[in-house]
Amino acid sequence: MSLVERLVERNFGVSGGELTIGGVPVSRIAEEYGTPLFVYDASVLKTKWSNLRRALPERVEIYYSVKANPSPAILKTFLSLGCGLEVASGGELYQALAAGCPADRIVFAGPGKQDAEIREFLTAGGGEIHVESLNEARRLIAALDALGKEVSAAVRINPSSEVQGGAMRMGGKSAPFGVDEEEMGSVVEALQESPRVRVPGVHIFAGTQILDAAVLGAQYRKCIELARAVAKKLKGPLTTVDFGGGLGIPYFEGDQDLDLEAYGREVRDLLATIEDETFASTRFLVEPGRYLAGEAGIYVAKVLDVKSSRGKSYAVLDGGMNHHLAASGNLGQVIKRNFPVAVLNRLGEPARQIIDVVGPLCTPLDVLARNVELPAPRVGDLVGVLQSGAYARSASPLGFLSHPAPPEVLVSDGNHRAIRRRGSYRDLLLDT
Repeated sequence: MSLVERLVERNFGVSGGELTIGGVPVSRIAEEYGTPLFVYDASVLKTKWSNLRRALPERVEIYYSVKANPSPAILKTFLSLGCGLEVASGGELYQALAAGCPADRIVFAGPGKQDAEIREFLTAGGGEIHVESLNEARRLIAALDALGKEVSAAVRINPSSEVQGGAMRMGGKSAPFGVDEEEMGSVVEALQESPRVRVPGVHIFAGTQILDAAVLGAQYRKCIELARAVAKKLKGPLTTVDFGGGLGIPYFEGDQDLDLEAYGREVRDLLATIEDETFASTRFLVEPGRYLAGEAGIYVAKVLDVKSSRGKSYAVLDGGMNHHLAASGNLGQVIKRNFPVAVLNRLGEPARQIIDVVGPLCTPLDVLARNVELPAPRVGDLVGVLQSGAYARSASPLGFLSHPAPPEVLVSDGNHRAIRRRGSYRDLLLDT
């Protein structure tokens, strides 16, 4: 079974050869809202949450990483399920608060916090800020003194290399993320000097898009090792250990799903080994974003043209890398690999043509799928990029070539509604 078939069977449906999302034919959604657009299925969001919640011990809290997809309706969906939110900018903080997230259920991480963003977080009464350098620790203390506030401040640590894994390494080497393991003591000491700072614990985030439960388990064990070192420095127990994110989803043929049962077992076994005073009252956090939102979304675009150039065939869509940079391979891929792509109104038809699926932009980078086997596309067909609920619209250069930004539609219990309108040409006139 191909990855497309596997994902459609698990998350969506097919009626008369056409994809259905939450029971609604994709052609009906495309007709009502136009193309290109993003469509999300609320039931998939909730299923991913419930599966993860069941896999983890009760004392492990789940904080959705807003950067994966900050759409207000998606934030509200996860908040309604009991999720906290992890933000990485003042804009994400604003969106989290606007979605109704209690300020004390917000964690603020990120390597380049501006002074104004720190003040906004403190003024809002944010729950916990994760410090990523000695200079940032000093700027945080200055902001606290100026505002007369107090805050919980964990140290985000860049761990050593033995626990690396995943598609994108974010630690274990020289990096802008966090405090190097060998330097963490100086940051803890600086924070301890302020009576306005409570140092509750540590945050580790060594990589992302991890599909191996054993790699996550190794990272979590390293996190506990670092947490013990910080607790020794603090001469007291820890209130927070943040294991970070990193839980992956399958994007490419041959990718296997993260084994949630094995992942849960890794976490449970680890927690069973640390039943001592240091962690007696510790709250443990995980911060998935991609894992919770990625599978729920599909990018849908219409075929505008089918053409041949010197023996190679192209299907030209009305949307491309400006809406979905990740699918084009220009968001971290060294070698371009195809996301799961399908002709959504002709599912089940045999793949008879090897073709490049490209967008409308004037750049050779605008290729959503290269040498992909599909039923020979026709003008008017709907092409979908699956696994588009995270780091798709939110991580794309929406202003490139001044095409209107695509809308977002949420399907829930057979009903669908626009949760973000389509952009207009007037939006491009920034001085009006």
